[in-house]
Amino acid sequence: MEHILLPKVENVKLLDRVSPRRSRVGTLYLTATHTIFVENEAGVRNETWVLHSLVCSVEKQAASPSGCSLVIHCKNFQVLYFVIPRERECSDVHLSLQRLSQPEHYEELYCFSYKPNIDEEDRRQEWDFLDLKADYSRMGLPNSLWKLSPVNQHYKVSDTYPADLFVPESATPPVIVGSSKFRSRGRFPTLSYYSKENHLNAIANRAAGKGYENEDNYSNIKFQFIGIENIHVMRNSQQKMLEVCELRSPSMSDFLEGLESSGWLKHIKAVLDAGIFIAKAVAEEGVSVLVHCSDGWDRTAQVCSVACVLLDPYYRTLKGLMVLIEKDWVSFGHKFTHRCNHLVGDPKEVSPIIDQFLECVWQLMEQFPCAFEFNARFLITIHSHIYSCQYGNFIGNNQQERKELGLRERTHSLWSYLWKNRADYINPLYRPNHSQTQGLLRPSTAPYCFKFWRGLYNRFDRGMHPRQSVEDYLSAIQEETQQLEEQLASHKQKIAQLEQEQKWSVTQKGAAFDKSPTAWALGYDLGLANTPQDYTGGFFTSSPCQPKAPDSSLILLTKDSNQTSESNLSNGSEEESGIADVSCRSPLSEDSTRDPDSDEAAYSAA
Repeated sequence: MEHILLPKVENVKLLDRVSPRRSRVGTLYLTATHTIFVENEAGVRNETWVLHSLVCSVEKQAASPSGCSLVIHCKNFQVLYFVIPRERECSDVHLSLQRLSQPEHYEELYCFSYKPNIDEEDRRQEWDFLDLKADYSRMGLPNSLWKLSPVNQHYKVSDTYPADLFVPESATPPVIVGSSKFRSRGRFPTLSYYSKENHLNAIANRAAGKGYENEDNYSNIKFQFIGIENIHVMRNSQQKMLEVCELRSPSMSDFLEGLESSGWLKHIKAVLDAGIFIAKAVAEEGVSVLVHCSDGWDRTAQVCSVACVLLDPYYRTLKGLMVLIEKDWVSFGHKFTHRCNHLVGDPKEVSPIIDQFLECVWQLMEQFPCAFEFNARFLITIHSHIYSCQYGNFIGNNQQERKELGLRERTHSLWSYLWKNRADYINPLYRPNHSQTQGLLRPSTAPYCFKFWRGLYNRFDRGMHPRQSVEDYLSAIQEETQQLEEQLASHKQKIAQLEQEQKWSVTQKGAAFDKSPTAWALGYDLGLANTPQDYTGGFFTSSPCQPKAPDSSLILLTKDSNQTSESNLSNGSEEESGIADVSCRSPLSEDSTRDPDSDEAAYSAA
């Protein structure tokens, strides 16, 4: 709180970049963890919350007659434009946000103050949700070829590697230590993925060291260079791409030329090509692959994890992708603090390496829509929390740092939260037994197969793109279908109950049917009717669009009037034939796709 120069500013305007007439006036609040904008419109309390950990940059622009502008760029690609009435107030907010969004110590991060209503025992269990040893066991490890080595206990050999590592059975501690001396930060070759499906013992291996391996040290190998650029090129490429996304009203040529000149999709293709090369080598050629880059925590993590997604259907499930990120990124020392700019530091260390992996997975999902258990929302949520610092999973640069920070004891785990809310992240097209789901994925990397991921980069721009994806529509249809099926089951149960009561009544009282033309008997066997015309009266269930008859599933109709009977039969015939008008209850009616100005409030959280 000591960094907040001005906790509250009134009469602040929040501009809409796409449609200025949507601008809102309200009060801006600064707290220790969030910036909060509360709209002042009478009878409405719309709030916009911005987590300080997600703020990438704060820019104060020149003053104008309407006030002083403040532009906030966020790491989840949200951009907010505030107009503050007085320049002095704008300067105070600007200085406060600059300091609040650039913490200098780990203890300032949000994860250490985030305290949901969960007891301590449940919090500890969150961290036991994923077990990497169980994943290696799933691969068939240890076995006669690979063993779990204690050589890096206490991080003595490599301070950026995990404590538990699988190495060849023949590798002795002196050999491992000797190998580590020739590589950057002691990152000697160790197992990333073992393919138990091939009896040729095909593996994917990782290694790291400046430069590249000397070919003379290996026999019977094929050397392959893959053109993936360094972290600096990737950072500049994404920045250029985001500048295109933020154009106010770009023409088609401006957008496409800007996207092409950024080179972003070209870099995504390069990472995918490398992953495909590894996956084919392991699955089709049955060979071992040694993956090598400058340090082993950026490009190595990218291509190894992409290869795993292609090779193993398990990593295409919700829990499997969590395990993969925990194994190849968190455990093997991707520098999340540096790359994601969690703490103030060298801006040249920042780079969107994990963003590129998540986008590679999304590009694969677009080509193989039935092969992934999770939807795009799952990837976007992971992306947001990698940068939010709300959970402790992605704090620090390696396992040793995380242990020293006591993250398991002091913070919450994202993986458990995602699993508890997994219903929100299920892909409705996923088919466990589908041909796409099983075995090796063989994607195309032809240029026309790549798409711009507007759902990630432009998802905060209401009106620039559809507010719901196809997956959202399908999920809504599934939910509605489930509700209708539950309603149908309820009606069937009531019908059976009424029939049972009628049989009991006939048995007990010996009642006879009233054959007069003015009444129906409930004992009529509905199973004998083949068409709606076979009924002597109308029978239908109540619709969500119509008022229900109180405490009854049946409506009894008299036969006194032919006109009344025919009218009721015509009203019920559509339902009896399985045809119903669901437009009045469906969230997917034409009304939901009208001008966004008319219903933006209903979709403000989409």
